[in-house]
Amino acid sequence: MIKIPKRIARTLISSLKGGVVPRIGLPYITVGRKNEIDALLHDVSVIEEGGASFRFVVGRYGSGKSFLLQTIRNYILEKNFVVVDGDLSPERRLQGTHGQGLATYRELVRNMSTKTRPEGGALTLILDRWIDRVQELTMEETGLAIGDGALMDAVEKKIRKVLYSLGDMVHGFDFARLLSLYYEAYRNGDDALKSLVIKWFRGEYDTKTEAKKELGVNIIITDDDWYEYLKIFAYFLKQAGYAGFFILIDELVNIYKIPNAISRQYNYEKILTMFNDTMQGKAHYLGIILSGTPQCMEDPRRGVYSYEALRSRLASGHFSGDYKDLLAPVIYLQPLTPEELLILTEKLTEIHGLLYAYDNKVTQEDRIAFIRQEFARVGADSHITPREIIRDFIELLDLVYQHPDKRIGDFLQSDEFAYAKSEEAPDKKFAEFTL
Repeated sequence: MIKIPKRIARTLISSLKGGVVPRIGLPYITVGRKNEIDALLHDVSVIEEGGASFRFVVGRYGSGKSFLLQTIRNYILEKNFVVVDGDLSPERRLQGTHGQGLATYRELVRNMSTKTRPEGGALTLILDRWIDRVQELTMEETGLAIGDGALMDAVEKKIRKVLYSLGDMVHGFDFARLLSLYYEAYRNGDDALKSLVIKWFRGEYDTKTEAKKELGVNIIITDDDWYEYLKIFAYFLKQAGYAGFFILIDELVNIYKIPNAISRQYNYEKILTMFNDTMQGKAHYLGIILSGTPQCMEDPRRGVYSYEALRSRLASGHFSGDYKDLLAPVIYLQPLTPEELLILTEKLTEIHGLLYAYDNKVTQEDRIAFIRQEFARVGADSHITPREIIRDFIELLDLVYQHPDKRIGDFLQSDEFAYAKSEEAPDKKFAEFTL
């Protein structure tokens, strides 16, 4: 029997019924994807040691891409990584002429998360923790105590050493200058200045004039260089005591949908830059995962592969065939097996019963019948997705709960049930599915 807090059970059931991936409680419903998860987690140790990684997760709508990203996100947060995540949209791209790239940066930084602040908004916490950590290390090394006048000088010297190490990176000097301002504000208890520096790091200054007036600096994060600052963040976060930095970006299909060919090419150039940086050792302590559909990857006119420099780097080789290379940059999600779907429906049954506090009468035979019915639809063997199956099953559980005199079989056999009238026989492997 699953032991799960009711608030998490409520979030899981509500989110999944609405076709949305919940940000909490995923371990309670994680089924399958072991090979894909293992492949992505292999990158974690590489990043911890100073390397970098770049992956695409590819699957149809509802196939579990977002679920996989959230599962990875939860795992790496527990491993003391800092994670930023966000969805692309018509207003948020990787590159744009009207601030769309900067809008993506703002969304990512707004969602900056740590193990102790998994809901996002962790930037201030990270900077304060960095200063506290430097102070603690300095006290250990020097034997100085809080209130000792020499401690502040020793801390400042150590912080300057960190800032100096950032100077060799592109825009590293600018980044270090703002960190120095933040430390000055922290030391003097100047909350107003701290807020202005945070505003700068969030990319919320629209003009250099505004930044000059409020902070005395003549630089701002722009549409063209926002990714460079994320690279600096990765290096800085390691110095601040974290294991590394992950960037998770979903809905890559919104680049595919850009109507202007030149605008799409600029976005694909940005992806190429990110890919080359991670592969060539120009980025450190950084992992990047982009998620999209097969069409937005493979379409020869508008997809990622329409940009030859990316296609030549990402396209599968000649030897994979039926065997998928999960160490390649592109990971294609495979359908869940009938056995995995059965386990998933069993977990959902238990969570639903716990949430509404009733003795569930749904049997394993009921769940098998449901899975067979789902795959009886035309084309279901190749097109049905976990999202559809989960949504339908939760709907059935809701109906059985609200009508205690009925069983799942009654709804499956009813003429009013949408899938009961399927004219196609289910795929053989599902028609014969039993345990």
